[in-house]
Amino acid sequence: MAKETARKRGYKKRYPQDRMLAETKRLLRQLGLQARKGLGQHFLVDEGVLERIVDAAELGPTDVVLEIGPGLGVLTRELAGKVGWVVAVELDTRLALVLKKELASFNNVAIVNQDILKTSPASLLEGLPPDFPGIGDGRLGYKVVANLPYYITSAVLRHFLEARFKPKVMVVMVQKEVAEAIVAQPGDMSLLAISIQFYGRPYIISYVPASSFYPAPEVDSAILKIGLYPQPPVSVADRESFFGLVRAGFSARRKQLVGSLANGLGLPKAEVLPLLERAGIISRRRAETLTLEEWARLWRVFAQVEERPW
Repeated sequence: MAKETARKRGYKKRYPQDRMLAETKRLLRQLGLQARKGLGQHFLVDEGVLERIVDAAELGPTDVVLEIGPGLGVLTRELAGKVGWVVAVELDTRLALVLKKELASFNNVAIVNQDILKTSPASLLEGLPPDFPGIGDGRLGYKVVANLPYYITSAVLRHFLEARFKPKVMVVMVQKEVAEAIVAQPGDMSLLAISIQFYGRPYIISYVPASSFYPAPEVDSAILKIGLYPQPPVSVADRESFFGLVRAGFSARRKQLVGSLANGLGLPKAEVLPLLERAGIISRRRAETLTLEEWARLWRVFAQVEERPW
C-alpha cells in the first residue's frame, strides 16, 4: 500500500496538556526510553504552544522545513500536515529509530540521524523529490522550525545564519533569557544580539512556562522568530574581521569602549582613541550601547589600519 501524505491522512490527533503529558509518559515507558539530560531533552506537552510555533512559521504546502531535535515527533507530525517536505534531524539514535517507525506512513518526512552542527543545511535538502517546486531553478528556500536543546542554541543559530545556504525564516524554542538577549536594543546589546541581528530581525512570539515540557526544565522558554534579511542591513566587506572587532569590544563587559577595545585587540588606548574619534563614537561609551550601524562604521575605520590585530 502506498504511503499517504500527512495532509491526505488529515492528522488531527490533539491532546490538552494533561493528556499530552500522560501520552508522552506512556510512550516513553512503552519504548523503554527516558529523557536524556545530557542531550537537553525536554518533550513539549502543551498543545497551545505547539500551535503557536506552527502558526508563527506561516507554513504552506510548498514549504520545506528543517526540524532540529524532533524528539518524539509531536511537532514533526504537525509540520508534515502543513508543508511539502520535512527533514527532521535527531542526534539520539534511539529516538531516530523510533521516529522512522512511528512516522513511516508519512511520505513527506525524512528522519536524519546526524549531529546538526556537523551537517550542512544544503546536504540535508539533497533528498528532496526532483519534481518538488523550486528544485532545479534556484527558487527553493527552506524554514527552520525547532524546539532547540538549550545547550546548543547559540551554536545552532550560528550554524544556520552563517551557512552558505541560509533559511528564509527560523522559528525556534529557546531559553527565555537567551531570547531576550537576542532581541535586545542598544543599551542592553551583547555579542549574541549583534551576531543574530546582523543576519535577521528577531522577535519574541510568546513566552512558554517550564510546565509545558516533560521533564520540566529549570527555566522558562520563549518562541523566537528570526526573519532573515536578503543582505545584512550594514555594509561589511569582511565579516570575520567585523565580528573580531565586535568580540574585542565585548571582551571587557561594562567597561568603557576604549578600554575594552584596547584590551581585546591588544592595543594601547592611545592608538584606539583617535580611531573612535574618526568613527564619531565617544570613547566613554560601552559596547552594549552601540547600534549595529555604529559597529559597522567603527569597523570601516579600523579596517583602514594596515596591520589589523584581529
